[in-house]
Amino acid sequence: PLRGLENPLKPRLFPTGGSAGCQKASGYPQKNAEILSSQYGINLFLAGLLLTFAWAVHAVGISKSHLLSYLITLMLIQLLWMLWYLCRSCTQRRLIRDKDTHAGARWLKCGITLFAVITLILDSFKIGYYIDFSNCLSPTEGIFPVTHAMHTILQVYFLWCHAKDIIQSFKTLERFGVIHSVFTNLLLWTNGVLTESKHQLNEHKERLITLGFGNITIVLDDHAPQCNCTTTTLCSVFSQGIYYLYPFNIEYHILASTMLYVLWKNIGRKVENHQQHKTPFKFHGITVGMIFGLIVLTSTIAIVVVYLIQIGRSKIKSELALTMFYLHAIFVLALMCTAGIVALLIYRLEDRSLDNSKNPARKLDAELLVGTAAGSWLLSWGSILAIICAQAHPKYTWYNLPYSVLVIIEKYIQNLFIIESIHREQEKVNDDIKTLRIVTISRGSTLSLTPSYKEIYNGRAARDNGEVPCLFKGSICRRENDGGGGGAKEEMSQENSLVMHSASDFSFYSSSSVTNSKRRILKNIAAFLFLCNLSLWIPPAFGCRPEYDNGLEEIVFGFEPWIIVVNLAMPFSIFYRMHSAASLFEVNCKT
Repeated sequence: PLRGLENPLKPRLFPTGGSAGCQKASGYPQKNAEILSSQYGINLFLAGLLLTFAWAVHAVGISKSHLLSYLITLMLIQLLWMLWYLCRSCTQRRLIRDKDTHAGARWLKCGITLFAVITLILDSFKIGYYIDFSNCLSPTEGIFPVTHAMHTILQVYFLWCHAKDIIQSFKTLERFGVIHSVFTNLLLWTNGVLTESKHQLNEHKERLITLGFGNITIVLDDHAPQCNCTTTTLCSVFSQGIYYLYPFNIEYHILASTMLYVLWKNIGRKVENHQQHKTPFKFHGITVGMIFGLIVLTSTIAIVVVYLIQIGRSKIKSELALTMFYLHAIFVLALMCTAGIVALLIYRLEDRSLDNSKNPARKLDAELLVGTAAGSWLLSWGSILAIICAQAHPKYTWYNLPYSVLVIIEKYIQNLFIIESIHREQEKVNDDIKTLRIVTISRGSTLSLTPSYKEIYNGRAARDNGEVPCLFKGSICRRENDGGGGGAKEEMSQENSLVMHSASDFSFYSSSSVTNSKRRILKNIAAFLFLCNLSLWIPPAFGCRPEYDNGLEEIVFGFEPWIIVVNLAMPFSIFYRMHSAASLFEVNCKT
């Protein structure tokens, strides 16, 4: 028994401190490579960001072709790196690679594939737009969508095949390649956000006068080419359709950057022994949450359609559209707050430990939730201050106060629920029930399974050919073939132990019924919040933005300052809803 114990008097060959010191020393080069690659990526991003800003403010000597040339160069470099990585992976196919089971979930890959397909449609629209205006557009505007389409196809394939990889070879080179890809996608996301925001701002300026704010100077910032189109109908379809597809392109690039960032964090990481098991999504047991969520989703789509039709038509129709939007949003946010509070109360009643193991994907999810929520909180606090400080208050602006307060509270509660859910350990099924098998040995020494555990408990187990069912743990109970008295006693003792064990299992099921009810409630709440977040993503993504249209904040803070705040904070608010929906989908699978 003492063979496996270490002799405390036996001197160790290597002292603990020396081993740790050697381990720390060996980690220095990789730590330096991580710092160098991150600084490279940040400088790459800042240069592109400054170029984007210069184009946006019409800086002298900087045109859109310069920005597109920079982005094309970055995409081509990433394409070369991905091709090199894929070729190297093909030559080393037989090697067993470490995988991070927490990263690159299948539903996440399906989501990014859907956004990528719509992004390819956007690229085709841009190609058609360039063909129609080819006489007055620079060649970079035709090269950019073609390069972007190739970049999208190869990147989606790369993420499908290698998002879970834990790179252990060429680590320094791979760090620079992956971080280059991360910031390339961030710059493409920034370019998409800026283009879509400029379009929304132009539409806002055109309809702002209908609300009675004639003292605001309206100067359209239109980057449309100053020449005639070859086919007017196609040009109109391309120019209008492009801006309806930009929200999906924006989500595609931000999702790709987050998946690549997790891949970068996993480079050189040591795999932990316990890995997460696959948790497939099931519709069973979430009917109530799905029904209420679909009601919210359909009503939101209807509200957005009416809003976009009515806003800007006249002052009365614009005020009615804003009132309708605020009332609907207040009702939905109140329901989401209630659902989140109920879920947190259920967690308080449970006694389950948290999983604090190292997990880059989970850590990034939590940081993104809190970080991107700050965008909505900034807009909400700006609206609250504007309502308090404004001298005149149109009737519809008063609905903005409870709406802004509920946005702050709802995201606070939802973040608590999601972060606690993804950190909770999955409840383990009782091993005795999970591996329960009823085995019998017949007189002919044949092994058979009884049809149902419930039938055994009710005493209805089949006893064909004189068989007696026997419950076992680690060994098989055999029946005596001689039919003697000792055998009869043994059979009676086996049957009694079976009934006693069955009764204990029945009490286990009855005691776990409350746990199953709680789990069902949590799954319905997660499904409801998932659909609600998708619903709240739709209005700002497709141009339904009351922060632009109510006009109150623009009077208090000034037109230009408030527009800058909205353009900076709105992309994070839009991304928060999509990221929350993705996190809640994972919570539903895990619960």
